Amino acid sequence: MNKQIRMAQKPAFESIAPDFGNSFTYQRFSSSSENKGRSWHYHPEMELVYINGGSGKRQIGSHVSYFTEGDLILIGSNLPHCGFTDKLTGNKSETLIHIQADFLGNDFFRIPEMKNIQTLFEMAKGGIAFSGKTKTKVGEKMEVLEYQTDFQRLLSILNILNLLATSKDINVLNAEGFSMETEVKDNDRINVVFNHIKTNFKEEISLAEISDMVSMTVPSFCRYFKKITNKTFTQFVNEYRLVHASKLLAEQPMSITQVCYDSGFNNFSHFNKSFKAFTGQNPSEYRNQLKTVLQ
Repeated sequence: MNKQIRMAQKPAFESIAPDFGNSFTYQRFSSSSENKGRSWHYHPEMELVYINGGSGKRQIGSHVSYFTEGDLILIGSNLPHCGFTDKLTGNKSETLIHIQADFLGNDFFRIPEMKNIQTLFEMAKGGIAFSGKTKTKVGEKMEVLEYQTDFQRLLSILNILNLLATSKDINVLNAEGFSMETEVKDNDRINVVFNHIKTNFKEEISLAEISDMVSMTVPSFCRYFKKITNKTFTQFVNEYRLVHASKLLAEQPMSITQVCYDSGFNNFSHFNKSFKAFTGQNPSEYRNQLKTVLQ
């Protein structure tokens, strides 16, 4: 595999520069102004994103899952992720805040009153999804930022961070130890792997093929992948396929057999068994429950 192709498969480094006179970046997208940033990318800034309504797929680091009824996610510095919305998501709007960990100075978050927020920043290295009342309350506060002055926004962001830091409605998405921040250069390998899976998960991906792409032996690659993601390669690929199946079951009026094969599975019985182990329900039960939730 030549160097040019490898470079093209890496996540894009995204430069996010606040407007002049601002220490943070605020963006709001609606159905008429869709967020086009759906590619695999990373940036030094932490990202807080609120998706108002709708359902879709989230991939953050080695975690991949399906969300319904909107989402609220905090993504740590340099943690690669894909965009969360597209034309099929069905969300009303998408609101994003980007901040550097030191956007208020090197020592601001080290004072005693900021201890909870400092802990939140550490947890965010693995990506955090918030649910329940936290998602609703913080989502509303994020949308109101559109009508505030810069100073009011700054105070509101501090308030939002404090609400997140003291919330119990949290789910850390990546296992402890997964962080693209500490060894960004070394993790170029895992970025190549993630992009290849994202593009080719519907096809068979052999360990020999993927190991060769990152110039490793199969045993070395298996150890490396497990160390970085806390999952085996086969487990991660199957989870990616199962989340895609969840998305198809929710969004497309296609048969479950078709969902199975369109998600990269070549055995319907294996697909049913894997889906139930992953979600706790068989595909038809999952689809019927989701219809009830979305109604």
